[in-house]
Amino acid sequence: MFNNFNFLRVLDYERGGYAGCKLPNDIGKLIHLRFLRLRGLEFDSLKLPSSLGNLRCLQTLDLRIINGLCSESVHIPNLLWRMQQLRHLYLPQQCSSKTKLKLGTLKNLQTLVNFNTKNCYVKDLINMTNLRELEIRGSFNIEDFNTEELDKNPPIIQSKYLHSLSIINDEGRIDPRHLAHLLLSCENISKLRLDVEIRRLPEYHYLSSNLAYIKLRRCKLEEDPMPTLEKLLYLRMLELHEEAFIVKEMFCCGQAFAKLESLSLKGLNNLEEWKVGEEAMASLQRLEIQKCRQLKKLPDGLRFISTLQELKIDSMPKTFKDKVEEGGEDFWKGRHVPSIIFHDCE
Repeated sequence: MFNNFNFLRVLDYERGGYAGCKLPNDIGKLIHLRFLRLRGLEFDSLKLPSSLGNLRCLQTLDLRIINGLCSESVHIPNLLWRMQQLRHLYLPQQCSSKTKLKLGTLKNLQTLVNFNTKNCYVKDLINMTNLRELEIRGSFNIEDFNTEELDKNPPIIQSKYLHSLSIINDEGRIDPRHLAHLLLSCENISKLRLDVEIRRLPEYHYLSSNLAYIKLRRCKLEEDPMPTLEKLLYLRMLELHEEAFIVKEMFCCGQAFAKLESLSLKGLNNLEEWKVGEEAMASLQRLEIQKCRQLKKLPDGLRFISTLQELKIDSMPKTFKDKVEEGGEDFWKGRHVPSIIFHDCE
């Protein structure tokens, strides 16, 4: 097939599926390719051919292939550094231990997904001065990190354009000092997603003042994150999901979260009580509460949020639903909300 399309610019296996034994060496003949997406393809052998290095004109490369009959991880030869026109790079979710990629030459890169320090060098991020979106999946450790004088560690991110940072780790915790130092160099981001056990949220001054969207999942914070998050003046959307914190109480006091428009609480298994002050969350339009099974009632302060347009109660105990419905003891707190949705309440 590849022999017949020498001038091909775009090759997109959009739907994925089983693709045979391995990616053929002949793909290296498509030297005019600008866009190559292999996402979702299944191969018996997950060793990518070295001929990929011939594709010097690539601007988008998606290598999120998946395991076929074998259980091995994807092996990528150290050749991506040759593709200096790359704008968007999507690495596999899991690379083999033999994979070690040098990416410091990719100065035009705008999107980098599934980066980790087992298979890549954190120092290469410094050269990516056009980076817009960074997703770290798996381990993240800073090389030669000065643990005694933290302020003497050089910045990790030099791009002034980075607006989105995601950190996802299913394997274990991230050193909170490394996380704080990374966040400190991401001063312009507006979107932050932390899906990793950290136990303690970095202090406010480590977080970008431009943050408009935050999602915390499986962080297992041992303190209420609201006193830190409420200091982010431009925060508009907040999602606290699946053990984002493990404390029993959550407080939103004073004029906290003045610009927050959407709040989602899901899978907070330990949350029993939530208190909202009379002037808090004055711009909130949408509130979702899902699978917070220990939460006893809606906060009294909800009645003061006149902007609230939708309240969704999902997968909550029937006793909680009965309180919120008309005639229930909490109905007066949400009676001003135009749309109250109940879904899958026992």
